[in-house]
Amino acid sequence: MKKEILVATHNQHKKEEIQQILGANFIVTSLTDYNIHDEIVEDGLTFHENARIKAEYCFKTTGKASLGDDSGLVIEALDGRPGIFSARYAGKHDFAKNMAKVLGEMEHEENRKAYFVTVMCLMDEKGVNYFEGRIYGQIRRELSGSKGFGYDPIFQPDNYDITFAEMSAEEKNSISHRRKALDQFLEFMAK
Repeated sequence: MKKEILVATHNQHKKEEIQQILGANFIVTSLTDYNIHDEIVEDGLTFHENARIKAEYCFKTTGKASLGDDSGLVIEALDGRPGIFSARYAGKHDFAKNMAKVLGEMEHEENRKAYFVTVMCLMDEKGVNYFEGRIYGQIRRELSGSKGFGYDPIFQPDNYDITFAEMSAEEKNSISHRRKALDQFLEFMAK
C-alpha cells in the first residue's frame, strides 16, 4: 500500500523532485493539493526550527503525515550566508536577484567553498523525526546551465565539472542534499 506524505510546500519543482526520489511506494502531496494557500511563516533561527514549523503546521491542519523541509545554501566566505534566508536573500523568492547578490558578494573571494543543506522534519501521529543531507561544492563565478531551480546555476558539486543546473534531474537527484535527507527518511520508514 502506498504511503501518503504531505510535503509542506507550494513549490511544484520541490514536490516533483521529492516524488522522483521517493519513488512509487509514496504519494507525495503538497499544500496546493489540499487547497491550502497560506504562507507558513518561517521565523525559526535554524534549518531544523523552520522544517519543524512547516511540518507542524501541515500536520495540525490536515492530520496527515507531514514532511517539513528547509533547505539553503551555506557559503564559507560569507560566514554561512545566505543560509536560512536563501529563498529571500535579495528579495522574496527572486532567485535571479538572489544569485546576483551572491555573485556580487563573492566577486573578489578566492574561497568559493559552499554546501547545500536540507533538513527535513517528519511529523505524524508517532512523533517528530529529523533527517539532514548536505552536498559540498563551490560557487561558480557566473551562471551556467538552465535546468533545476534556485541557486543551481552557480553551484558546482565537488568532484563534478558542471553545475546542478547543467545536470539532468536524475543525475542531480542521485547526489543532492535533498536526496541524502530523503535516503535517511526512507531508511527510517523501512523500520
